[in-house]
Amino acid sequence: MKTTSKGILILVENLSVPFDRRVWLEARALKENGSGVSVICPRFKGEKSFEILEGVNIYRYSLAPATKGVLSYIVEFSYCFIMTFLLSLVVFFRHNFDIIHACNPPDTFFLLGIFYKIFGKKFYYDQHDLCPEVYLSKYGENRKGVLYKALLFLEFLTYRTADRVIVTNNSYRLMAVTRGKLDPDKIFVVRTGPDTARLKKASPKEELKLGKKYLVAYLGVMAPQDGVDYLLMAADIIVNKYKRNDITFTLIGSGDSIDDLKRLKEGLSLDSSVIFTGRVPDEMLFSYLAISDVCVAPDPRNPLNDKSTMNKILEYMAMGKPIVSFDLIESRYSAGGAALYAEPNSVEDFADKIIELLEDPDKRQKMGRLGCERLNGELSWEYNKKRLIDAYS
Repeated sequence: MKTTSKGILILVENLSVPFDRRVWLEARALKENGSGVSVICPRFKGEKSFEILEGVNIYRYSLAPATKGVLSYIVEFSYCFIMTFLLSLVVFFRHNFDIIHACNPPDTFFLLGIFYKIFGKKFYYDQHDLCPEVYLSKYGENRKGVLYKALLFLEFLTYRTADRVIVTNNSYRLMAVTRGKLDPDKIFVVRTGPDTARLKKASPKEELKLGKKYLVAYLGVMAPQDGVDYLLMAADIIVNKYKRNDITFTLIGSGDSIDDLKRLKEGLSLDSSVIFTGRVPDEMLFSYLAISDVCVAPDPRNPLNDKSTMNKILEYMAMGKPIVSFDLIESRYSAGGAALYAEPNSVEDFADKIIELLEDPDKRQKMGRLGCERLNGELSWEYNKKRLIDAYS
């Protein structure tokens, strides 16, 4: 039942839309519920500055250069904030809106929330990441100086500005209650359940294995905290130590670390065993997942990952694939019996778990079936879409 006809402006800086799967699911759900929806996001190569997809207005600004140092991150966030503000004025005068739905990182959009509250607008905070933990994960867990405290302060101001807070799991909800001092009634858990209608089972294409017996797949962003370097080091053990030349490791996606990862691949002499596909169309993505024997989530344990839900795990489960993951709190909550859990940050154990699954087809089949079954309840997008609409009702 449609419960709202509000105008909604969604802000996202981390990824482009519709490439950001969570944001696109939310935008479509709110549009289907009767709202007018506009999105402001960065523009990837080949994308238009403005287009309408499935009734959603998407405004994009040119992507800032890739950053590495702390100062350059500040410059990037400042640039993105200014571009977002300017485009928000365009949306305000062209379409108007009642609610700003701000997705982090960064935790600076509360400034726009304060500005537009002057005009009677509401501000909803959709917390995708714990920014202070992102900082610790990138620069070291002992780096709790001025910058870390500044991130905590920005997060707190965002919590306090928000009329509603939307989080991805119970770990984030606990943070909002304890660190944000929020009323639990203001917080809504909306998990990024996969859209099973979108993740259509494709026909396996044997040629994607490149003549090898097995294919191990990784899907997702490739930034420092995503652990793709751990996967490459595990592949090095499997290929160069165990002499297993019957496996293709296919890495789907891109991110800030892609050039470093390609250099690491060359340094480990994995050219014939590891391929980077970059971002691929959905049809090709489904084909890779359909032919894969094992899917991997190499996110290491750190202050961020242990509390975060990995969307790729849920998408693997939707495709009925067994998973190897490090043993993280939210990863175990999501996957349950659909994954084998390696000792956190142990490359050797991660490699051994991959081999264990490849050599046991019955276990792979059973785990894949368990993963599909787990998506029928609170992990499904249909369930979480209702939670999102509840936040707007």
